[in-house]
Amino acid sequence: MYHSESGFLNKINDNIEIKNYDAPEPEDDEVTVEQAYSGVCFRDILTKQGFFPRVALPIIPGHEIGGTIVKKGKNVKSFSIGDKVSSLIYVPCGKCEFCLTGRENLCPNKKSFGETLNGGYSKYVNVNTSSLVKVPPGVPEEAIPIAACVTAMLVHAIVKMGRIERGDNVLITGAGGGVGVHAIQIVKAYGGHPIAETSSQWKEEELYKLGADHIVHASDDFNADVKKLGGADIVLEDVGIRTFNKSLRSLKTGGRMIVIGNLNPEPVSLPLGLIILKGNTIKGSITSTREDLKIALDLNASGKVKPIIGRKINISEINRAYDAMLAREIFGRVLVEY
Repeated sequence: MYHSESGFLNKINDNIEIKNYDAPEPEDDEVTVEQAYSGVCFRDILTKQGFFPRVALPIIPGHEIGGTIVKKGKNVKSFSIGDKVSSLIYVPCGKCEFCLTGRENLCPNKKSFGETLNGGYSKYVNVNTSSLVKVPPGVPEEAIPIAACVTAMLVHAIVKMGRIERGDNVLITGAGGGVGVHAIQIVKAYGGHPIAETSSQWKEEELYKLGADHIVHASDDFNADVKKLGGADIVLEDVGIRTFNKSLRSLKTGGRMIVIGNLNPEPVSLPLGLIILKGNTIKGSITSTREDLKIALDLNASGKVKPIIGRKINISEINRAYDAMLAREIFGRVLVEY
């Protein structure tokens, strides 16, 4: 049995409480993963605010998990103690039509870390092997826990759903956040031209260093600025109601909008005539598959995508980190360090 300080959410809108936690023994098809870091996602904040009704309280939040296997259940054959692994943010059922066709991200029976399963805000986490991918050599330790929710999620959205081609203009909203900074790198890795939208002018220099070809501002009619650049072949919408309409109007004829984020869960209005006349498509993209995760880890191993970490914290600082994320004070991702 392993002991660590863990974060518990006991009641919606309460602060996360830090407790000493005894990690249970892994089940027959599980391994115990020792984490150097776990990731903090804006979705964790939305969970705390009550936007995910299936959350089973009390629970250890967090879904960005990865590290080194230190114990395994009796049925585990394909992983060994000492293996470095990265986890999906859920456990798929393995039996439905989606799981059987490599689309386990759409599994209607999946169990999600930090919602229906104890999650990643703990040094030791038990994970079913159906969620795990071995980490190849050369992947930075900081990249391992965020590989599924960030890098692989973006591979799924940009490559699979967006069908990026070399030379495509890709508008990325919320580009200075923990998702956007990695999206810029992935667009570059696939030969595209990233157009970064941000509301934080202090982040602009770093966005250019990451590879943004152009920057547009949330306070402006940025769709007009994007059109001057030739329009967007793909929009990666990571913000929601604040940018959605301008993002849609930034698309070229035949362009694709891929919706991956919704920071303020309110409905948006859809100008149907615009969508019809321009032949645009709007697709939702949810999390990642094990195939996406393997691609993402290879991108990390090759150095084409590097983890951008704006802050490393002790678990005792998690509530202050949430406040900083809400205030847009952090460039890149937040990691809990153990």
